[in-house]
Amino acid sequence: MLPENSPLGLSEPRCPRYRMGRVVPEFSRHQRQPRGSRQRSGPLGDQPFPGLLPENLSREELVDALRAAVVDRKGPLVTLNKPQGLPVTGKPGELTLFSVLPELSQSLGLREQELQVVRASGKESSGLVLLSSCPQTASRLQKFFTHARRAQRPTATYCAVTNGIPAASEGKIQAALKVEHIDGVNLTVPVKAPSRKDILEGVKKTLSHFRVVATGSGCALVQLQPLTGPG
Repeated sequence: MLPENSPLGLSEPRCPRYRMGRVVPEFSRHQRQPRGSRQRSGPLGDQPFPGLLPENLSREELVDALRAAVVDRKGPLVTLNKPQGLPVTGKPGELTLFSVLPELSQSLGLREQELQVVRASGKESSGLVLLSSCPQTASRLQKFFTHARRAQRPTATYCAVTNGIPAASEGKIQAALKVEHIDGVNLTVPVKAPSRKDILEGVKKTLSHFRVVATGSGCALVQLQPLTGPG
């Protein structure tokens, strides 16, 4: 559920057969497929959380991979797991998420409206991407995320398993991060005591709230909510 003071609660967009009562997708294991379609295995396999994007993927293969990565559909909203290595936008002719949205829309049986990107992580990140086939819904959600980011209100929650148990049951994590090319893969790594030069070269300071949910066998299940960045 979105906060009651969310701008989304002010009025309903003019999208056919859709009300703005609940706009954040609820994730479930069993997803409905478009009428007349059948579930297929894409280039990324049947895994619910695809990993790295294979190299030299054709346009058709990418559309199949993204369709297989859809985890939720509700009203005009479509949520999928973007693999690491897939840019959202790029230069003309480059294979990106944005460039294949027309084909993906048709593949999902959306004829009247083409999908738009509402929320997506960058090329070097994998994770959930929120799309909308309704322009008004997309606009309102984008404004909501923009306002939340400026106010440092969390809009996403992640879960992680740690090797070791944090000393505090909850708190905030401040870290500087950068993208580094390691063994042929671009990975996000922490930077200790970043200098001004590091910041100018792309190192980003981040702030996240954490809460320990459960512990056992020397490990902990931790809930994380980014307060900065695209999360």
